[in-house]
Amino acid sequence: MSLRVAVQMDPMESINIAGDSSFALMLEAQARGHKVWHYDVSTLAYRDGRITAWAKPVTVQRVEGDHFTAGELQRIDLATDIDVVLMRQDPPFHLGYISSALLLDRLKGTTLVSNDPREVVNAPEKMYVLEYAQFMPPTLITRTLEDVTEFQRDHGAVVVKPLHGNAGKAIFKIDADGTNTSALLEVFNQTWPEPHMVQPFLPSVAKGDKRIVLVDGEVAGAINRRPGEGEFRSNLARGGSSEASQLTPREEEICAAMGPDLKRRGLTFVGIDVIGGEWLTEINVTSPTGIVAIDKYNGTNTPGMIWDAMERRHAAM
Repeated sequence: MSLRVAVQMDPMESINIAGDSSFALMLEAQARGHKVWHYDVSTLAYRDGRITAWAKPVTVQRVEGDHFTAGELQRIDLATDIDVVLMRQDPPFHLGYISSALLLDRLKGTTLVSNDPREVVNAPEKMYVLEYAQFMPPTLITRTLEDVTEFQRDHGAVVVKPLHGNAGKAIFKIDADGTNTSALLEVFNQTWPEPHMVQPFLPSVAKGDKRIVLVDGEVAGAINRRPGEGEFRSNLARGGSSEASQLTPREEEICAAMGPDLKRRGLTFVGIDVIGGEWLTEINVTSPTGIVAIDKYNGTNTPGMIWDAMERRHAAM
C-alpha cells in the first residue's frame, strides 16, 4: 500500500547524505512507492482543529550535491493529506520542540506520527534513562555547587553535561582536583535554566561508546564509536570514529529490559548509548542516528526494518 509521508526535519540542503538517518529513511520510503514530503517544523500550525504545514513533495537520490528534487511549496493538512509523519528535526529539546510535538500529538487516530510525539515529550534522553538506573553509572542531577563537590569527593574526576544537550555538545570533564568546578557550574547555571547531569569520568570510554539501535523494542544492530585524538567524547559529530560491534551480555540485558516499554510507548526508532560495554548513559528518542553506519558494517537494512514497523502500526490504526 502506498503511503503519503511527511518528514519534519532540518533543511534538505544541509544534510550529509553519506550518514544521515533521515535521508536513509526517505530513500527507503521512496523505494517502497510511498510519496514523500518535506517540511520545516517552523511552518507547523494549528487552526480550528486542523494541523497544517508548508511542505514540498520531494524525490531523493544518493548523489552528492544533487540528492533531492523538490516540487512547489504548498500548505498540507497533516490529517487528511498525510498518512505518516516522521518527526526527525534535530534537538535541542526545548519548549519549541515540545510545543511542536504536542501539536503533532493531536493527529492521534488519524495520522501515524513516529516516534509517538507524546512519548517523546515524556522521554527526554537524559531523564528517561533514569527509568533504568540499575544499568547507569552513579548519577547526580543538580544545579548546586555543594552537591557537585560532594559527588566529586566520592568519585574523583567527573563529567558535566547539559540535561537536554545533544551530539556531544558542551560536555566537560573536570579532573579530580576540582579546580574549575565552581567556574564551570557558574557558566552552566547562567546558560541553562534546568539542572545538569554529573557522572564519574569512565576511563572505559576509551574502549568506545556504543550506539545500539532498537526498532519496535528489538535490537537492529550496533556500532562502537571511539574518541578522536585528544578527545574523550566519542560522538561522530565530535570527531569520533566508528567500527563494527556486537552486543555484550550486559548490553543484551539492557535491551531486553527496555524493549517491551519502548514498543508499548510507540518509540519505534530508538538509539541507546552504552559506555565500555556496561554503562547505559542515554536513550535517544527525538531524532536517533547511526543506522547508515550499522548497515555499512552489517550488510543489513535498518531503514527497511523501521518502515516495516511503521507500516504495521499504520495498518493497525
